[in-house]
Order: sequence, then structure tokens, then C-alpha cells
Amino acid sequence: MNLNELKKSEKMTEINFLKKKKFKNAVMFSGLPGIGLVGKIAVDYLLKQFKAEKIAEITSDAFPPSVHTKKSIIELIKDELYHYKFKGKDYIFLSGPVQPSLDATISSAKEHYEFAEKIVLAAKKLGVKEIYTLAGINVGEKRMNSEPKVIVAATDQKILESFKKLKAIEGHEEGLISGAAGLITGLALKHNMKGACLMGETNARLIYGDNGSAKKIIELLSLKFGFKVDMNQIEKESKEIEKAFQQLSKQLEEQQEDIPEKGLSYVR
Repeated sequence: MNLNELKKSEKMTEINFLKKKKFKNAVMFSGLPGIGLVGKIAVDYLLKQFKAEKIAEITSDAFPPSVHTKKSIIELIKDELYHYKFKGKDYIFLSGPVQPSLDATISSAKEHYEFAEKIVLAAKKLGVKEIYTLAGINVGEKRMNSEPKVIVAATDQKILESFKKLKAIEGHEEGLISGAAGLITGLALKHNMKGACLMGETNARLIYGDNGSAKKIIELLSLKFGFKVDMNQIEKESKEIEKAFQQLSKQLEEQQEDIPEKGLSYVR
């Protein structure tokens, strides 16, 4: 294998634009799977509401070694970029079923950085000036007994204060934000874009999703950007989640034992 063939075989992320687009001062939201699926649920719900236009498909060697099948037709697993225009402002949404795994035995740090930087560079090329990543933060049993809050970490004090005025709260004095939610905002700052990571409080055991926490993020974004969103469906889903919490809490009390937490205590 010569050098050129070796380079071609290296892991990489590819973004295939379906249409040539260029915007001015656009805003981007990222919602990929993570703790409680909070960011993914929030972005997917907004996309259904807005009927946004798909403008790009993203594949990566850092994704799980699997393919997607629908009605027995095979295709590669893909993340996607969507465009939505609202009141003269352009909004880009990153959505999809996967991000590079945080398991060090499966993927490397290099793959995470390569994936996140490709996303950020594509956003910059589109004319994005602000990037907001949506995710979940594990607060353990607290989530089962209280209404979730949205925690914000921003690229500058001005953005931080703007979200605090909308009732978002600051997180730990110091901490880490792992995975795409952290790297995309961090690398955006490197490329002269500003933004924030919005993290809905959740419980890491909610592997099928925390709609109640996602609802809080959607409400915050609606206040910040003026979106008109029908909340009826996610309100219904949130109530179902709360009922599940009550049942689980009752079971835990009856068992009189603690279930150990696993995984990251912060966000992904």
C-alpha cells in the first residue's frame, strides 16, 4: 500500500451536501445521542415542527460498524444537517442516530476531534456564526424527585448571562463536557464562532430518553429565539416519563437498595 492509498484508508468524516447553500449569520443547533437522549429528542422534535429541509448527510468511520436497514434495504448510518428559515434568520440543525463512541476501546480521541472539527468547518462554510449544542447532564436520583433544570456553559460571559436571564443555571465551578456536545462548542470558539452547551438535567438510566428534560430545553430555545412550537405532544410524552419515574422510585423503595450509577457523571 503506497502513501496515497494509506491516507485514503484513514478514518475520516465525510459531509455530502445535497444542495449548495450559503447563509449570513446563521445559528446552528446540534442534538446527537447522549445521556437521556435529551439533545436528540429536542432537535428531532423541533425538526418535525419546522418541517426543515435536509441539506447534507454525514458519514464517518468513527460511527459504530453497522448499517441501517429499512424494509430490508441497506444504507450507511448517517447524521444529517437541516435548514430552517424563520423571520428572516437561518437556522441549521445537526441531527442523527450516532456520534463517535466515548468508549476508548471502540474509538480514539482523534476520531472525536476529527468528527467535531469537520462539523464546525462545514458550519463555518455555510455562514454559521453561533453554535449551540444540546445535551443531557446526569443528576442521578435528583431527576426522579424534581423538575429538571437547564444548565448552561457558554463561550463567553455575555451569552452565559443571556441564558441565565431565561432561567438557565450555571453548572459546576469546574467540569468536563465530553463528546460532540463539548468538542463542537470548543472547536467553534477556535474558529471564531460563539455559542453554548445547554444541558437538561436527567438520569443516566433513562436509556430510552427523557422527554421532560428535552421539553425544558425546547422551551428555553423558544424564549431565546422566538420559535413558535406546539408543545402538546412532548408535554404528553413528558407526563408519561414522570409516571415512569414514580413507578421506578416506588420499586426502588420496596427493594430498599441503591442501584450504582455507571458511566460519566457529566454530559455527552
